[in-house]
Amino acid sequence: MARGLKANETLDRRTRLVLLVLATCACAGFALIGVVGALFSPLVFDERGNLLNPLAWLGFLLMVGFWIVCIVGPFVAWILWRRERESLAWAAMSAPLIWGLATITVLQFVPG
Repeated sequence: MARGLKANETLDRRTRLVLLVLATCACAGFALIGVVGALFSPLVFDERGNLLNPLAWLGFLLMVGFWIVCIVGPFVAWILWRRERESLAWAAMSAPLIWGLATITVLQFVPG
């Protein structure tokens, strides 16, 4: 029977490995969404004046780069995992999430 974690308990290595595999699968799914976003990224310039808007350019670059980060982040995370640098591996695995949140935030301020 599964038991809850107490404040000072940590997950064993096998559980963390399973979580890393699940996070990698999630990143693969997000990469597919990122490819579609990259295809539609030029649409940020449809509104008049957005060609000279720096936020539109930033949003464009964030949208184009999202799928790349979704591939590179887990790759680097697995390399760090194999080198026993687990905290850095989880930081690398969180890069697509942070990149995606930055993309969504910037695109909220692009007119159109």
